Order: sequence, then C-alpha cells, then structure tokens
Amino acid sequence: MQTLQFDAGQFTAKAVDGGFADPVYDAQAVFHALMQANARPGVRETLADRLEPPAPLEAGLAAVALTLCDPDTPVWLSPALRTDAVRAWLAFHAGCPLTDDAGAAAFVLCAQDDTPPAQDTLHAGTQEYPDRAATLVLALPALDGGAALTLTGPGIEQSAAISPVGLPDGFVAARADNRALFPRGVDVVLVSGRDLVALPRTTVVATADGSSSNAEAN
Repeated sequence: MQTLQFDAGQFTAKAVDGGFADPVYDAQAVFHALMQANARPGVRETLADRLEPPAPLEAGLAAVALTLCDPDTPVWLSPALRTDAVRAWLAFHAGCPLTDDAGAAAFVLCAQDDTPPAQDTLHAGTQEYPDRAATLVLALPALDGGAALTLTGPGIEQSAAISPVGLPDGFVAARADNRALFPRGVDVVLVSGRDLVALPRTTVVATADGSSSNAEAN
C-alpha cells in the first residue's frame, strides 16, 4: 500500500488546533449520531459544531474522520483534500495512515466537487468478514434540493425520501450493484456542513420513478 506524504513543516500549531474540544465526549457524540443515522437510513443527524479543521476539510467530514479513523484504518483522500495542512491535521488528531489506493482504504473521504472513486472499486469486505468493507463519506453542497430519491430497507418503516445535491453520476445504479453483494458491500455517509445522512449497504436507493438502476439527475 503506497502512502501519501505531507510536509513535516506543516505539523505545527495549525495541525494541533481545531480538533475536538473534548476528544472522548465529542467522539462518542458523533459515533452515537452515526449509529442513529445507520439505524434510520435517510433521517438527518446534526453534529455539534466543535471542530475547526483546515480548509477544504469541512467540519462534518472532519468529525466523521476523527470518530471512525485510527492508526489501523487506511484513509483515501480526494484530490482537494490532499493538502499538507489536511494531512498533518488528520495525522495528529486521528493518526490514520493515508493511502493513494482507494481499493485498500477503510474510509474514503471525498470533498465537494471532487469525483469519488467508483463504488465497485472500493473494498467490499469478504463473505467471512463483511464488516471490513470500506465506508465512502461524501461531502455535498446540500442534503436537500436535488433530485428526489426513495429509500427502502431495514430501519425504514415503509419508505423514506431524500434529495441531496451533488451526487456523482450513476450513484443510484452503483448502490443497486452494491446491495447485490450483501452481506458484503460499501456503506455510504452523505455530509453537508454539520448534517449527515447514512445509506448502509442494506438500503435500497431508487429514483422517483422507482428505478434503482438508472443514473439520477443532480
């Protein structure tokens, strides 16, 4: 696994500042929000505003990273996030190794306007260890105002609706292909500002016309 390097000169006060004010309490709060979001796909969770990460790493994306990533979880960063400041900040606060191989990453973090790797190229776990699959975390301009999507599956009584802005082309079809891998499969978290929505591998994502295989409009 090749790793991404950062300039050690950036490992200064900028890397130390802006993390969780109370690492244990704040990480527990974010973890609880993530568990609630995964238990209720499509239901929005709002995180406490306690982070000031270096741009362009958004607070919500950073909170997920600091909560889930650690020295044992390789992380892939989209191009906009590969600044020395972001790398140093994640190294100090999460200690996570960075990789340029998205298929080897446990967490794939994608900034707004960056194109994420194709979901079928990410690690989907194995039949024996499906929990080792990657999680794709997408930063979006907004979680409302885009094309309407319908969610069904575990944790949803009948159906739920979301309308995120800025999903990559072919997202719905990719989620259908991913769900066919169950119990394997990539999990997705959509983040905008301090708000997030989870789309576990068990969730069926369909366009307004009921299709789960056609690319949707952004």
